[in-house]
Amino acid sequence: MLPSIFAGVAALVAVVALWRARGAAKRLERLSESYWELRYESGQLKARITRLEVETGLRQPSPDPEGGQPTAATTFVPLSSLKK
Repeated sequence: MLPSIFAGVAALVAVVALWRARGAAKRLERLSESYWELRYESGQLKARITRLEVETGLRQPSPDPEGGQPTAATTFVPLSSLKK
């Protein structure tokens, strides 16, 4: 009789734990989605502020990173030339 009571209580605890874990997983999914939405909106707002500052003359436009010359040129220096 006593082992069956323990088994019933253990099964009940397992069901409650599973229910809470599923709830936590759903909440984590919602939080993750909210986080990425906020990151996207933050990037959009930063770009909008930068554009407005450039239009009003508060900030100089930054150079286009895709076009033009690279900002820092790197050159290869062989180690044998450093030893001399």
